[in-house]
Amino acid sequence: MSAPAAKHLPTTVAILLGIFLVWAGGTVSPLRAHPAQDGAAQAPPPAARAIQSPSAAPQAPSDAPEMDSHEAPIPLQTRVSAVPMRVVVRDGTGHTVANLQKDDFQLFEDGKPQIISNFAVETPASLAKQVVQPSPAAGTSGAPPSAPAFLPPSRFIALLFDDPHLNLQDLMQARLAAMRYLDSSVTPTDRVAVYTISGQMQVDFTEDHAKLRDTLAKLQPREVTAGAPSTSTDCPPMDYYEADAIQNRNDQTTIGLAMSDALTCQSNASDAEAEALTGQPSPAAVARAQAAVTAMALRVEQEGTEETEYAFRRLKEVIQRLANLPGQRSIVLISPGFIYPNREVEFSEIIDRAIRSSVFINTLDARGLYVPDLGGDISEATNDPTPTAAGFRTSLRLEGQSRQTEVLMSLATDTGGYSFHGNNDLGEGLRQVAAAPETYYYIAFVPQNLKYDGKLHSLKVTIRSKEKYTVQARRGYYAPLHGDNPVDAAKQDIEDAIFSQEEQHGLPVALQTQYYKTDASDAKLSVLAHVDLAHIRFVKSGGRNQNDLTVVAALFDRNGNFITGTQRVVQMKLRDETLEKLSHSGVTVRTSFDVKPGDYVVRLVVRDSTAALVSAENGVVEIPY
Repeated sequence: MSAPAAKHLPTTVAILLGIFLVWAGGTVSPLRAHPAQDGAAQAPPPAARAIQSPSAAPQAPSDAPEMDSHEAPIPLQTRVSAVPMRVVVRDGTGHTVANLQKDDFQLFEDGKPQIISNFAVETPASLAKQVVQPSPAAGTSGAPPSAPAFLPPSRFIALLFDDPHLNLQDLMQARLAAMRYLDSSVTPTDRVAVYTISGQMQVDFTEDHAKLRDTLAKLQPREVTAGAPSTSTDCPPMDYYEADAIQNRNDQTTIGLAMSDALTCQSNASDAEAEALTGQPSPAAVARAQAAVTAMALRVEQEGTEETEYAFRRLKEVIQRLANLPGQRSIVLISPGFIYPNREVEFSEIIDRAIRSSVFINTLDARGLYVPDLGGDISEATNDPTPTAAGFRTSLRLEGQSRQTEVLMSLATDTGGYSFHGNNDLGEGLRQVAAAPETYYYIAFVPQNLKYDGKLHSLKVTIRSKEKYTVQARRGYYAPLHGDNPVDAAKQDIEDAIFSQEEQHGLPVALQTQYYKTDASDAKLSVLAHVDLAHIRFVKSGGRNQNDLTVVAALFDRNGNFITGTQRVVQMKLRDETLEKLSHSGVTVRTSFDVKPGDYVVRLVVRDSTAALVSAENGVVEIPY
């Protein structure tokens, strides 16, 4: 592959194998796995040899080939900066509403109506994977085959533990809830992973419950910052919200409270004697307090920012991991919450990335039913000079703890997920948040006159119906600080198509698989895409009918992990008589993979360049050992 072409390909499909373009008369049957015939281990079955036969291919003029198949950049249109939204609509009984159409929705940005440019209805049925049975081998009785033992994964749940922010008691309760969830709610087609914000003690997606339980049992709170952890003996006592108010917002009232705390916890006999004589702290005591407040605010702010950076980075990584899997995908963030000052644009980008990748972010407040900590630890010495100061301290603590809960609710609400909080039954909460809604709506709009300035824009979605519906959707977005370039947009588009489970039928494409074993431990798997050209639009130019097909085939293992894939662009510049003939026979593109015996999930995506139509097909192949 040339260097320019490689830049346009997603990393996960950069491993290219051979692919052959052939003509095939008639239609190709739906996906079916063909065992090898007895005594034919060293050669393709007759059907495969017939498809490869070059005799059926029309001869193109030597000076102007009518069809060429080669590796090339993906010819996709540049994606504009659309704002994606996942909308969940529930009726008065709490059930999701599944029969709404595009015209039923109204979308407002900053109070102004917007045009919905993209609309889709997503249900479990639309994400269901086709499970097929292998054909009986030649020479057998021909009895109907038994159902395949392998059921492909259809749902992926990432349990993401916020171990830097969780205390030991809350983490232990969350671990027990996760173990109960594994025992009671995980099905054979579910794959579960245990991830942590710290990146320690993890296990990737698996069906092995023993491995998951062993990992859960070892989870512990972990520091991710370089400095010493904050303790109740810090002087002055300070949390991240207060440190941000001092360090980044220069809030004088918060600084005054911190000064009062520092004077109290640093007080010694000479300071007390001087203050008793004058009624005021000594200049030396004030200077020490100011230095202590400045140093503590800087330290706590840096530690808090580092912990937030870890949380955001891991969220992005887990979203990307899930984006590379087929099926229904969700994250369950188990956390007491945290704040993210000055990182609002990054937070908005995480929401965008999750929605575009069809990933739900659900949240579980591991604190359960808790009472807000209004006075701090009893060991934290404070000396509020007035009732007003004491009231402000209470307000400050409430606001900080509210912001911690708000991030959990925003992550869930904005991505269409579910937030469980204020309840000690974490087991039931985990069962609820791990399940995606039965129906949701994907909508998007293109902001008019978008400025890349990072500013907040409010969003509101309403339903025209007079029914009393509850609408869950993101409440705003922060404008990006820069736009997507064409290369990144094309890369993201092709990854979205490959790693989505949804079957699309924009193009008339039929998928078929064939395999034969070359020896006891190796096999050759062929994936064939038959395209009906009679229903594809061509552009007439220079006396030729032109269109390009991008064909991508990918293999996943039984846990949904990407194995390998191929991509080929088929350029067609057909004469009228050739197009007439191929409109009856169609075109078949064949992709071959060298594989080991086992269970595989096949994903085929075909896209044309003229009408930008997409076909995406799924299937399962079981190659016996």
